Amino acid sequence: MKTDGAMLHPLASGDGPEPELMCIFGTGDLGRSLGLRLLQCGYRVVYGSRRPHSCGPLPEGAQVMTHEESARSAKMIFVCVHREHYEFLEKMAPQLERKVLVDLSNNLKKNMYMEANAVYLQRLVPKAAVVKGLNTLSAWALQNGLLAGRQVYLCGNNEEAKRDVAEMATKLGLTVVDKGSLSAAKEVEDFPLQLFPEWRMPLYVAFGLSAFFFLYLVIRDIVYAYVENDEDISYRIMISLANKITPVVSLIMLALCYLPGAIAGFLQLYRGTKYSRFPNWLDRWMLCRKQLGLLALGFALLHVIYSLIIPARYSDRQRVISNVLNEVKKNTTTPLYFDNTSAWRNDSLYALGILGFFLFVLLGLTSLPSVGGTLSWREFSFVQSTLGYLTLLLSTAHCYIYAWDRFLRKSTYKWYTPPDFMLCLIVPSVTLVLKLILVLPCVNRPLMRIRQGWERNRPKDEMGELKATNM
Repeated sequence: MKTDGAMLHPLASGDGPEPELMCIFGTGDLGRSLGLRLLQCGYRVVYGSRRPHSCGPLPEGAQVMTHEESARSAKMIFVCVHREHYEFLEKMAPQLERKVLVDLSNNLKKNMYMEANAVYLQRLVPKAAVVKGLNTLSAWALQNGLLAGRQVYLCGNNEEAKRDVAEMATKLGLTVVDKGSLSAAKEVEDFPLQLFPEWRMPLYVAFGLSAFFFLYLVIRDIVYAYVENDEDISYRIMISLANKITPVVSLIMLALCYLPGAIAGFLQLYRGTKYSRFPNWLDRWMLCRKQLGLLALGFALLHVIYSLIIPARYSDRQRVISNVLNEVKKNTTTPLYFDNTSAWRNDSLYALGILGFFLFVLLGLTSLPSVGGTLSWREFSFVQSTLGYLTLLLSTAHCYIYAWDRFLRKSTYKWYTPPDFMLCLIVPSVTLVLKLILVLPCVNRPLMRIRQGWERNRPKDEMGELKATNM
């Protein structure tokens, strides 16, 4: 319902207190999405617009007025307009006096202006309480309700205004981080401009591993064949070489997801406490495990696709046709001999690969917020830990069966270098061995005690108090 008058009529009558009224300046995608979310959380919403009669469709239950009328009716005002349109706010300074202005604006690039948008807004309306925040939310996230636990940042010079905004954000399902005074506004405004900050290190790892194995395999396969056999097989770079790189990188990155947890367990056993902070490198490593796993899943998917299209390649079809023609010309046939060991090996290779990839996909799905949010802590831990290690075990076994007895052949070591499948088994094998040690009863029991709060060097009287508290 839309009204043009200065008075706002309650949406519903009742004995309880009337819901708090929120004002939004701006009827674009962000303003409409924010208003919809506020209405869903029990607030009343009024929009301030330059053209209240022709501002487009708004959420059902919201009202629309001129900027001046809507500003007088609400205590908290969300500014969902660009900085270049702030001039009208300066003219409204009397109506905005002692109001809370929540600045949601963002810039197109860093250091676009000398001062932060929120600081500029505070200078235009000095008697209002400007709070910078909620600018990391997108219209899409607000429309689809993807706010549970999402972190937002607030800063402002008025503590009471920040508390009011923080209380409202908490009702929306957000997690609020107070960044201090308005001097931190520029830092807050730069957060949405960061390009995949949590993915930076995993992407570096993926790129580094891919580049290393690409150069390594080009030398071992392509250059070696050209130098030693005078054979040009450079065409293999596009499919065959890629199909060697993707599983190797995928397996190593999957192992890198679980290796820091094993290292952390041994570190806690060594220190005898869980209260000592991990080294910074280990902290950063553990925080990016989700991204490492998703990238590993992507490489595994590429490996599956490459493997499926290999029989359709020109070189493979040409080789089959050539073999058939040679047999026809010679009027001979290749004797049929069924090797039961090879059959078991090939079927085991495919079975382990299929099961490992299935569990890999399951891990990726449960890492999505919309799926993981429906699981309890125990269920999520079971999938990501128990099934995660099972995935690593199956994938590593898949690689071991592929290697089979090739490491015993002299021809495997071209120019005395080990093959790629031997190099990629180092990290996952170490990870699985460390995990095996940690699950041994003689190691697991003290580790569980430490993770429940026990400390090796704590005085006995403190330990008695802790034990009595836990009982």
